[in-house]
Amino acid sequence: MSMEDYDYLFKIVLIGNAGVGKTCLVRRFTQGLFPPGQGATIGVDFMIKTVEIKGQKVKATSTPTCTQTHTSPLPSVAASPTNIQKEGNKIDLAEKREVLRQRAEDFAESQSMLYLETSAKESDNVEKLFLDLACELIQEAKQNKLDNNDTAPMPGEGKTISYLSCCNLN
Repeated sequence: MSMEDYDYLFKIVLIGNAGVGKTCLVRRFTQGLFPPGQGATIGVDFMIKTVEIKGQKVKATSTPTCTQTHTSPLPSVAASPTNIQKEGNKIDLAEKREVLRQRAEDFAESQSMLYLETSAKESDNVEKLFLDLACELIQEAKQNKLDNNDTAPMPGEGKTISYLSCCNLN
């Protein structure tokens, strides 16, 4: 696809613990599929989808990636400026819920994040998640808030988000 085929190109990186459904979300959005029995993603699972938003063609590249701890720095792809959104997946498994919705919403608000609950299995809010994020990124691009500069942090120097206070089971 050449530059003439889209107006905006955004890289969307999903970050979270293993088994939370990052790859299933991306597959549901990019391919319209839910892979039952999806195993752990090893390495990089890179997927692309082009959508039209308000007459603008947006090419979104999506990459799920796993963090190994409850407090870990975002990778250097999360260099400032960045749009960070908290998302709760697997709402179809209400009986296994580990974090109360209000607690997740309060945490997202305290971190100045948007919050949305989804289900990749049932396709609930998946399209909305990615399209809302693309709309936010378009707005930031139009306001020249997104730029490629040489002051991006080196790997391991990204923003640290502690979410133990949100996600403790006790």
